[in-house]
Amino acid sequence: MKRKLISIESPAAEPGFLGKGHTARAVLNGNFAQSDPFILLMDDMLDKQDGEPAGGPHPHAGFETVSLLLEGTMGDSRHMLKDGDLQLMTAGSGIVHSETIDTKKKMRLLQLWISLPKKDRWTTPRVQDLSFERAPFLDENGTKIRLYSGSFAGLTSPVKNYANFILADIHLDAGSTLLKELPASYNAFLYVIDGSLKVGEENKLLKESQTGWLNTFSTQGTSELILNGGEKGARVILYAGEPTGDQIVSYGPFIGDTQEDIRRLYKDYRENKMKHISSVSNEQIFSF
Repeated sequence: MKRKLISIESPAAEPGFLGKGHTARAVLNGNFAQSDPFILLMDDMLDKQDGEPAGGPHPHAGFETVSLLLEGTMGDSRHMLKDGDLQLMTAGSGIVHSETIDTKKKMRLLQLWISLPKKDRWTTPRVQDLSFERAPFLDENGTKIRLYSGSFAGLTSPVKNYANFILADIHLDAGSTLLKELPASYNAFLYVIDGSLKVGEENKLLKESQTGWLNTFSTQGTSELILNGGEKGARVILYAGEPTGDQIVSYGPFIGDTQEDIRRLYKDYRENKMKHISSVSNEQIFSF
């Protein structure tokens, strides 16, 4: 079973909520029934030229955020990320975190929202940081793979997952070929950061800032992913995840199973029942 490129999207960059110097591209923001377990993926690019505070504290619950920092720094002394670092924050039963930027800053961040399986929806919040240096890495035949989540290309990430998913940063030299296995039933897409590549035996072209969705199979087992580097090579992020099969209700910063869940979460937030991420116990903080 071989993976094919069945859909290509070219999401536009729009002005972001952090004001001047912030552009945001909604790489994924569609029908969860088709993208399960992936809810949302934003590509945020910031070139802030002033010291005016932007952003601030806000809540999340019912899902996980997966933040891959492509460029720059972000966070605080307890959870500081630099180029190539990843943070997976399990919001679970509810958490508040701050993303305040009050200095000049240049950064680029990919932030994914991934659904928690229904049985884990309200789990205790936790934070996992995986540094660029500690992420499993493979360099062979003109292909470099840095794995942040799951198992792929003979690598296994130390990150703990509720929803099983693969996140891999793949660099292809011009003309190089990658042939690796993916679980056949996983929903999977590619997001091109730089350059271009050809996908599958059909050699369908996928270019910078484009998203390419792959076909899936209802059967268990494995499928083959074939990628070929374009004229100038490529950098592409692979996201592939096992569908939860659950229905979700999404509203603002919260994910639930019912509308009643959403109302309860807003009530909890208004009544200050959600703790700040900085207060998470040491047992719920993992650094790799």
